[in-house]
Amino acid sequence: MRFSEVIGQQTLKNQLIQSVSDGRISHAQLFWGPAGSGKLALALSYSQYIFCKNKTREDSCGVCPSCQRVAKLVHPDLHFFYPTTTTKKVKKDPESKLFAEEWRKYVVESKGYVSLQHWYDFLGVENKQGTIFVRDAAEINRLLSYKAYEGETKIVVIWMVEKLHVTAANKLLKLLEEPPDKTLFLLIAEETDQILTTIKSRTYQVKIPRIAESELLAALTTTYDRRQADVKDIVVTAHGNWLEAVRLYENAEDEKENFHHFQHWMRLCYRGAVNELIDFCGVIAGIGREKQKSFLNYGLHLMRNTLMFNHHLSKTVRLPAEESEFTRKFSAFVHHNNIGQISSLFEEGIIHIERNGYAQLIFMDTSLQMITLLKIKA
Repeated sequence: MRFSEVIGQQTLKNQLIQSVSDGRISHAQLFWGPAGSGKLALALSYSQYIFCKNKTREDSCGVCPSCQRVAKLVHPDLHFFYPTTTTKKVKKDPESKLFAEEWRKYVVESKGYVSLQHWYDFLGVENKQGTIFVRDAAEINRLLSYKAYEGETKIVVIWMVEKLHVTAANKLLKLLEEPPDKTLFLLIAEETDQILTTIKSRTYQVKIPRIAESELLAALTTTYDRRQADVKDIVVTAHGNWLEAVRLYENAEDEKENFHHFQHWMRLCYRGAVNELIDFCGVIAGIGREKQKSFLNYGLHLMRNTLMFNHHLSKTVRLPAEESEFTRKFSAFVHHNNIGQISSLFEEGIIHIERNGYAQLIFMDTSLQMITLLKIKA
C-alpha cells in the first residue's frame, strides 16, 4: 500500500517519510487513534516505503518486487499478529499464523481500513472475543531470532495491541526494550488506557487524528463518484471515521428508514397511542432481526445525542439537519431521570432479539414502558 492510497493524514505521512530519509526510525512505535482513521493503512504504507527499492521523497514506487509483496502482505520480512479465537477451522490453541490466509484476504479487500468487529465477522466467530496469546509472543521471539530474508529490516506489526494477553505482553517486554538489530515494531491501538504501562513506556507514540472532513468528503466523492452535496451529511455524521462513512453511504436508505420509523415510534409512545403502537410493532416485526437490532442501536445513538443537547453541547452533535432538529426537540423528554432506564430497555431489546425472542412482543413491551418513561419529569 502506498502513502497516496491513505486518506488524508498528510502531516503524518511527511513525518514518517522524513524519519526514513534521516535514518531515525524508532525501533518500537505505537500508532494509536480512533476507529477508521487509517492506523493500519499508515503502518502498511510505512512498511512498504521502508522496504521499497526505488522510493522517492514522496512515496514508495509501488512496482518493485518488495512493494508488490507488501501490497499482497506476503513480504517475508513483514510479520503480522492480531487477535484470534477458536473457530470452526481452528478448534483449539488459536494463534495468528493459523489465520494468515484469512488476514491477508481481509486486509487486502479492506484496503487497510479495518475494525475489530469486522475482523470477527470475517472469521465468523459470533459473540467470541479475540486475544493475542502467549503463543504469538513465542512466535515473534522465534521469527526475530533469524536474519532478514530480503532487506535489512524485519518489521513486526501487532494490530489491536490492547488485546495482548498479559502473559504475552510480559514475554515481549525485553524484545521491545532491546530488540535485535534492524527490527521495527509497529503496534496499533485504539484504546491506549487498556495497554499495559510497561508496553507503552517502551514505544514512541504516534497519535493518528480523525480524518479531516474535507479529506473524507473528497475520498467519498471519488470512491462512489457522487457530488459533494450528496454525501455532505454522511461526512458530518461519520466524524472523521472512514469505516463509518462507508457504512453510512452503503446503508443510507436503511438509516433514513430507521430515523423515520424511530421518529414515528416515539411520537406514538408520547401520545400513548396503544392501538397504533400495536400496528407499528407488527410492521417492525416483519423487517428481519438484523434490521430490528440496527433500529434499536439507532435509537441508542439518538438518545446519546439528546444528552448533548441537554448539556448545551449541540456543537458536538453530528447528525443530518432533519434528525438533529428532531433530536433537539425530543431532548426535552430525555434526561438524567430516565436516560439510564431507556438505554437499558433498548439494550435488553437487542439481547432478546439476538436470542430469537418474539419480535412483536418485544417491541410492544418496549413501547408500553416508553410511554411511562417519557412522562417522567426532569
